[in-house]
Amino acid sequence: MSSEKIVLQLSNGIATITLNRPESYNALDMQLAREFHEAIVACSEDEAVRVVVITGSGKAFCAGGDVKGFGEKLDAIGTHVKLLTTGLHSAVSRMVRMRKPTITAVNGVAAGGGMSLALAGDLVLATASARFTMAYTQIGASPDGSSSFFLPRLVGVKRALELTFLNPVLSAHEAMEWGLVNRVFADHEFHTQVQTIAAQLAQGPTLAYGRAKALFYSCTSETLETQMEHETQLIAASGKTADFREGILAFAEKRQPTFHGR
Repeated sequence: MSSEKIVLQLSNGIATITLNRPESYNALDMQLAREFHEAIVACSEDEAVRVVVITGSGKAFCAGGDVKGFGEKLDAIGTHVKLLTTGLHSAVSRMVRMRKPTITAVNGVAAGGGMSLALAGDLVLATASARFTMAYTQIGASPDGSSSFFLPRLVGVKRALELTFLNPVLSAHEAMEWGLVNRVFADHEFHTQVQTIAAQLAQGPTLAYGRAKALFYSCTSETLETQMEHETQLIAASGKTADFREGILAFAEKRQPTFHGR
């Protein structure tokens, strides 16, 4: 699937969604937000997809909302922003809820809504030249795109406020030190390393990944006993899958398992 502002490619169970407005540093306008949501939904429904990689074209991952477009819509900015965030927020919600792992491959600048989108990945991989900044308050805006959910959970409320009030630009390695990024790779090896990790996930137990996601994303709103009951129910359900059976047999036979995501 390719559209005007999104490129979606599928190979060996790896779906790669590329934000494709390089001339605007992949800034989110209404069409890009809508097409991105459509691509995420398509990946969530396609049984051939085992892992989703989200990246940007050109020099940026995503520069956030299209500020130029905001300037053209100032007389109806409330309506414009609500429509824009509806697409982005729906996509992020689907990313978190679907059982397939998601990787945000941050190939350059991630600012504003772009930083929010980066943080929404299950795994955040960054090229060494990537930069991260909240940027919202620089234009008099408050955060969106899920950053107010993820950021305090990753770095704590005080540091989340520091990033939002002072707008420091974090290097990729600084972002990793802060706990925002899982791994940083040299620019020349970034694509290869992302593909290696994506391939590992694509060959893994997809249903188990999805259940792990559900447990971890719900854990902060549950009591200990309720969370452990969720664990019991989901591991019991995992025990009925073909992948679990294969994992147990492979362990007994001292070989690597071959999972099929079922």
